[in-house]
Amino acid sequence: MDRAELSAFLRIRRERLRPEDLGLPANGRRRTAGLRREEVAMLAGMSVDYYTRLEQARGPQPSAQVLGALSRALRLTRDEHDHLFHLSGLMPQDEGRAPTEHVRPGVLHLLDKLDDTPALVVSDRGDMLAWNAMQVALMGDPGRFPAEQRNIAWQHFCNPEAAERFVPEDLIRNGENTVADLRARLAAHPDDAPLRALVEELRVRSQRFADLWERHDVRRRRMDHKTVLHPVVGRIDLDCEVMFSPEHDQRLIIHSARAGTPAYQALQLLRVIGTQSMAEANT
Repeated sequence: MDRAELSAFLRIRRERLRPEDLGLPANGRRRTAGLRREEVAMLAGMSVDYYTRLEQARGPQPSAQVLGALSRALRLTRDEHDHLFHLSGLMPQDEGRAPTEHVRPGVLHLLDKLDDTPALVVSDRGDMLAWNAMQVALMGDPGRFPAEQRNIAWQHFCNPEAAERFVPEDLIRNGENTVADLRARLAAHPDDAPLRALVEELRVRSQRFADLWERHDVRRRRMDHKTVLHPVVGRIDLDCEVMFSPEHDQRLIIHSARAGTPAYQALQLLRVIGTQSMAEANT
């Protein structure tokens, strides 16, 4: 049980709710934004003293029933609900999963078959493990970076060239999603030393990462829409799908565009450019 993280998470989620969101009267002056502790305790059906001790990081380990009540009272999302349980030490830490950097041959074969769609395989902490030629044509070759820098979060917050590939609003949203995803992963796997080291490095190297980390947002990345600014073919609006491999703590990320759209035409051009580049590299 991580009492300090649980305390911060409960406080931030409480302060983000407004009384009117929950059908409570908003009369009276409030010293801080959001709900009062006694209002959360009332909604969750527990004593004010018990809830206060949880927020002050001095309470006992809450039961699953208490956590469920708090989740409903604070209107938590599914990811936030799971995060609450992880912080309390009650949810099994993905038993049966076997984290590995080995990408199965079947997944590598699938990458090769996706010859008109950028795709890559990343570990659950965001390390880039494998990618196809279209991904290289779209975002550059991850292999040119040392292994410790071959990470989605590291690239986003520490590589200025990567930031130049996105429109400003996407850069902001991608950063928020990346940090929220890392926090969910760390709560689920608190003993993941490489992930803890990555988080600490990013907090030191990037003030933007440090500020986002303090927000305690939790959100696993499953799908997205992003705009890539390619130096040759220009703007490409892409749909991003994330497919999980629970047995190996890996994700397959696929970028695609609907047929007939300008983005689809741009990908077709990118496919030709990528093929030519590979041919030139082999001559």
